[in-house]
Amino acid sequence: MAALLHLFSTQPRRVLGLVALACVAMLAYGLYLQHVEGLEPCPMCIVQRYAMILVALLAGVGAFVSRPGTRNALVLGAGAFAVFGAFTAARQSWLQWFPPEVLTCGRDFYGMIESFPLKRAVPMIFRGSGDCSVIDWTFLGLSIANWSFLVFVAFTATAALLWWRRPRG
Repeated sequence: MAALLHLFSTQPRRVLGLVALACVAMLAYGLYLQHVEGLEPCPMCIVQRYAMILVALLAGVGAFVSRPGTRNALVLGAGAFAVFGAFTAARQSWLQWFPPEVLTCGRDFYGMIESFPLKRAVPMIFRGSGDCSVIDWTFLGLSIANWSFLVFVAFTATAALLWWRRPRG
């Protein structure tokens, strides 16, 4: 455990590179499930993808930045988007565990943005729909939303450790 904590303070760029690679792997698997297995993402899945993309971008840039101050700012940003992704995945998991009594056919994210003003579309996205409560895939008894939540929590913890173990001064 001490060696792992030492890695966070001595090689933060390597840790950020691993986070970026993990994000890319998760996104690639999501695209595989969509385009090969035929699972259509719900609005909450799409929001989680955007959060994952932003975590990947910030962590990837942070892996190449040598200035500690800039890297620390990127770590904070990646951590914030990881918290947002975890929140969205937790909400979707809740909808899956306790589906609403009235299921509605959900619109896709782009359709919502094109059809409604942003102030109406954003709440519709987070409200979810019948599609967001459906469990189409499981691994070890957990749905995609459950796994997404666990991964976002791990990224949040990683960002917190990187921030806590950051070089000061």
